[in-house]
Amino acid sequence: MTDFSRRGFIVAAGGAAFGLTACGNGLGSQGASKIDARVAETLNYLYSTYPEARNLSEKANGMLVMPLVTEAGLGVGGSYGRGALRVGGATVDYYSQAKASVGLQIGAQQYAHVLFFMTEDALGEFRYSPGWVAGADVKYAVLNDGDRFTADTLAGNSPVVAMVFGTAGLIVGATIEGSKYTRIIP
Repeated sequence: MTDFSRRGFIVAAGGAAFGLTACGNGLGSQGASKIDARVAETLNYLYSTYPEARNLSEKANGMLVMPLVTEAGLGVGGSYGRGALRVGGATVDYYSQAKASVGLQIGAQQYAHVLFFMTEDALGEFRYSPGWVAGADVKYAVLNDGDRFTADTLAGNSPVVAMVFGTAGLIVGATIEGSKYTRIIP
């Protein structure tokens, strides 16, 4: 009976270890480099398409770049993406973003977004919280008719400014409000 318990424990522990590695967060020998490459491409696109974003990034204490967020819904919906927090132009942490929603919705879309942390306090609150949720304190930079982000939004004194761009899909209105950001530990 004791041998069966030990054998069962070993099999269960091995299965659990295999399951945890199969459900990894995507960061490993190649995961971090893939995210970093996507972040670099996203920033190149952002700066070339919306040059005013470069000025905002120069004023920011840090920025979270989410290169690709996928959102889908049919009554109940959700979104998920992975990205990197950059401080001083270098990646310091990796994060996932997830959101669940319920309501009148149907479709799917993908988009990129960047959170600019304009104060040291906002950056610190984000980095040292166990799971930061985007709320009403996030100010959105909004595109005007000329496909430019409005100057008043970019010159504002909000602690966190979000730029959502590169939207493709069938759900109207990409928003990050209610999204939870969680650090991914490689």
